[in-house]
Amino acid sequence: MFRNLPNLLTSLRLALVPFIVQSLWIASYRRSLLLLWLAGITDALDGYLARQFDWTSRIGAYLDPVGDKLLLVAVYLVLGLRGAVPLWLMWVVLGRDALILSMVATALLVTKVRAFPPSIWGKVSTVVQVVAALVIIAGHAYFPNQLRLCEEIAIPATAVATIGSGLHYLWMAQRRLRLVGEASDSVSS
Repeated sequence: MFRNLPNLLTSLRLALVPFIVQSLWIASYRRSLLLLWLAGITDALDGYLARQFDWTSRIGAYLDPVGDKLLLVAVYLVLGLRGAVPLWLMWVVLGRDALILSMVATALLVTKVRAFPPSIWGKVSTVVQVVAALVIIAGHAYFPNQLRLCEEIAIPATAVATIGSGLHYLWMAQRRLRLVGEASDSVSS
């Protein structure tokens, strides 16, 4: 029974996404922060429980990162469409994720590679994106006079981290494809 608790927490995080989107869309930033805080707790708790008690599952290994990505993409999409972040930043965040998904889909179709571990730069980018979104939302909710300062720090940091990790994933994919190609050449020789 408890073994499925991490997956239930991940499902709860996924269920919160429409409510977070709705709150952001109507500019209810304080409610958005509360819901994001709850989503963050479910993320931390599901990861802790899965690692601490070895309550891992195949579905959890897929569902957890999907939940994280869906939440971040939804937040940046709404923030961009509502003008809380520049549209170009929204497209950078969405574009990086689309690039990664297309590389994974291509690899699944044309290679035997099935493991796509996140890179340290991907994790850094995710942390920067989360912190930037929270800072901007908190600025709207509680610190409207300091919002400009929040944006001047958060927006460039997010752009640099996101573009940098996207380039790193491209480099890793190219390197991995070369290794797969070399392995298949040595097998056929």
